[in-house]
Amino acid sequence: MFSWFKYKNYPLFWKEYSKKFKQKQPKSFENTRFVIFDTETTGLDISNDRILSIGAIGIFENVIEVIDNFEIYLKQDQFKAETVEIHGILKEGKLTKMSEAEAMENFIAYIGNAVLVAHHTAFDIEMINAALKRLDLPKLKNKTIDTGILYKKLEGKKDAHFNLDLLSDEFSIPKHDRHTAAGDAFITALLFLKIISKLKKERNLHYSDLFRVSGKEGLM
Repeated sequence: MFSWFKYKNYPLFWKEYSKKFKQKQPKSFENTRFVIFDTETTGLDISNDRILSIGAIGIFENVIEVIDNFEIYLKQDQFKAETVEIHGILKEGKLTKMSEAEAMENFIAYIGNAVLVAHHTAFDIEMINAALKRLDLPKLKNKTIDTGILYKKLEGKKDAHFNLDLLSDEFSIPKHDRHTAAGDAFITALLFLKIISKLKKERNLHYSDLFRVSGKEGLM
């Protein structure tokens, strides 16, 4: 176990990350930086599978900030050839890859105290948290939004069954680079903005509504 965990003497990048949550957080949609992200993994087992790549893009003031983007690939200590046809990431090749520790440090520095958004957020967040745990670091501190649950807040969609492909079709979003982390993050960013726009047309949408829990549903 790393000494910083035993004595709570975390590395500098984690201390800088934690400090950002002591600052007053924005309470409006327009003033919040949202980071829409996606992970490609070796599988769906939180404990045993690993992250292959992380892609992300920022949204601020209702605009996708193309310059505010993030994409990394991780070294594959656990290679599963059967998943390559889904994500297209080979164990070797020309892609520059980094260790899990380097990847987490870079990702944490990138996201800061932004609100994290993903489609079916729980899985991606848990994969990141599992990687942090292997480094003897705490869980992510960021607020999170699941576009899947957000979609169910639309009128008539409470009991809808869907995936990212179906929602992309419904909202006329091109599926370029589908099943790449960066590609799926961009698709999800467009979906997020379209759902927000539609919610605003249906009701007087407040910023807090994005995180409000209703019954057993909620934005995790």
